[in-house]
Amino acid sequence: MTDTIETRHPPLRHFLQLADFSREELLYVLERARIIKEKFKRYEPHQPLNDRTLAMVFEKASTRTRVSFEAGMYQMGGAVIHLTTNDSQLGRAEPIEDTARVVSRMVDLVMIRTFEQSRIETFSQYSRVPVINGLTNEYHPCQILADVFTYLEHRQSIEGKVVTWIGDANNMAYTWIQAAQRLGFKLHFSAPAGYQLEADRLTGVDPAVYESFDDPHAACQGADLITTDVWTSMGYEAENEARKAAFANWCVDQAMMACAKPDALFMHCLPAHRGEEVTAEVIDGSQSVVWDEAENRLHAQKALMEFLLLGHLKN
Repeated sequence: MTDTIETRHPPLRHFLQLADFSREELLYVLERARIIKEKFKRYEPHQPLNDRTLAMVFEKASTRTRVSFEAGMYQMGGAVIHLTTNDSQLGRAEPIEDTARVVSRMVDLVMIRTFEQSRIETFSQYSRVPVINGLTNEYHPCQILADVFTYLEHRQSIEGKVVTWIGDANNMAYTWIQAAQRLGFKLHFSAPAGYQLEADRLTGVDPAVYESFDDPHAACQGADLITTDVWTSMGYEAENEARKAAFANWCVDQAMMACAKPDALFMHCLPAHRGEEVTAEVIDGSQSVVWDEAENRLHAQKALMEFLLLGHLKN
């Protein structure tokens, strides 16, 4: 049966942070990701974005983001333009407002991976087409969309569960908090002093959806999912040695996993540094779903692009 489309011109929406979507919209996109992945595994073509063009703008380097968006758009019948600061006026003399005005007249969708959230917000204000946050210093909504989808694949529901974040209060941690608020689970957070969540970024967040722990093992107690990231995010390389010293006791190992529920999963958004934020035993072990998680960037983002360009599909 061919999908029927409620509207081919839905209202202009952006996906700059996870909180831009309601609970119902997130659940819809996650369900579409499941359907799209099933078609992918059956080698069944799914090309609703024929004749649509995605512009990918990279001010930060990427492997998984580029491959997943580019492959995803091609698989859905569209075309892709890849731009960096080296081969465009981005980061040079042209204001980002003017870049947004021009690029959005020539393509149907823009994905940006950049530094400050303010840059992508400014771009979206002057864009005539949907803008997707492929990663900023503040948020990483596409990754968390894929992570939640991965958890649903393995455990059916995330509502009422406990997700433990071990590591820096970075873009992933703050996006997990938004996911907890939207989807009804609790986030346990643990990081060393100096790397804690910032109170001014938690304004309006229900305190019931997260809890901070000084002891990472205590944070893992009763967890359904333990997840982490590199200790030094892109752009903070000068702090690398100081961070290695500070986070030495925040390496996810078998002792931490043993504090969680027996069927707890482990995730890492990659790239991983075995022996730093996670041991090889954990990331390559039976509780790890990092390779499913990495693949699911493809399927979750295909569902996201479909939703932004076509709205709700009825099938």
